[in-house]
Amino acid sequence: MKNSIINENSLKFLEKYINTPSPTGAESKGQKLWMDYITPYVDEVRTDNYGTAYGIINPESKYKVVIEAHADEISWFVNYITDDGLIYVIRNGGSDHMIAPSKKVHIHTKKGIVSGVFGWPAIHTRNYTGVEEPPKVETIWVDCGATTKEEVEELGIHVGCIITYPDEFFILNDTYFVGRALDNRVGGFMIAEVAKLIKENKDTLDYGLYITNAVQEEVGLRGAEMITQTIKPDVAIVTDVTHDTTTPMINKMKHGEIKCGKGPVISYAPAVQNNLRELIIDSAEKNNIPFQRQASSRVTGTDTDAFAYSNGGIPSALISLPLRYMHTTVEMVHKKDVENTILMIYNALKAIKNNQSFKYL
Repeated sequence: MKNSIINENSLKFLEKYINTPSPTGAESKGQKLWMDYITPYVDEVRTDNYGTAYGIINPESKYKVVIEAHADEISWFVNYITDDGLIYVIRNGGSDHMIAPSKKVHIHTKKGIVSGVFGWPAIHTRNYTGVEEPPKVETIWVDCGATTKEEVEELGIHVGCIITYPDEFFILNDTYFVGRALDNRVGGFMIAEVAKLIKENKDTLDYGLYITNAVQEEVGLRGAEMITQTIKPDVAIVTDVTHDTTTPMINKMKHGEIKCGKGPVISYAPAVQNNLRELIIDSAEKNNIPFQRQASSRVTGTDTDAFAYSNGGIPSALISLPLRYMHTTVEMVHKKDVENTILMIYNALKAIKNNQSFKYL
């Protein structure tokens, strides 16, 4: 793959990172991979009690800038095991019940991975002549081939075990990265690539940079909420995914117009600090980086909100990556958008000065 930013080594890491299960509350396997990858590009790597990991460049500096993504992926919890050996579930994050039927799953136990499937009645046995009953969280179930509750438990499965999908990363039409958990491990990949660019280009920053991969975003921005209290940054640039609204069944009047391949998305929202956002825009324009705009009512729904409203108010901005089919196993992002998001963050960091104030007044 001929690419000045995403080289073969980068791509191998991205594939392995996407394929490694990191469900909310149990992100450690993915975090270990990420820490190993970023270590050569930073001065120090630290973690907190819940698994958020961050690499630091210039850890002695008093002025602190964060670039942040979240590491966790949506999943399911085992909630109830029937006497017949079927498993009912509840969400861990915003898992989509509509895509579950007929999907293969991995049930994570202390004994290892147990395979299962989300079963569903055959079309012949459903009321397909009338209005069909759609899947609901309380009506989908996992079948692991057991016939009794005791047999399920002998496999190491119990209430609270996490269930993930095994679908893996691939490249579609040499254009799109596809896989589960691109929301938002692709963000973790991008901020790691920013750190790599800084190292390879021998850039000198006159402030402390904290490359932060937070946990538990999918259940309420919890990892960011914790780590912003630990780092106490002066500035935060968050990257996450946002919806490509050009596929069928999405109302542009409600969701705006965002398209994969047209560049990263800059957000407008109360939590987004206007002066920091304008610095990012100015830097993007100077470096001919294409971008799109998005407005968010009240909240962004990303870790930006956690950073912005912490510690008396941290100047925060959001750069989003357009993505198709969010919270499915075939999430898609355009590789050019990934490149341009990396470049946008990198150039914004070069524009920030030590002790820079972003105050409005």
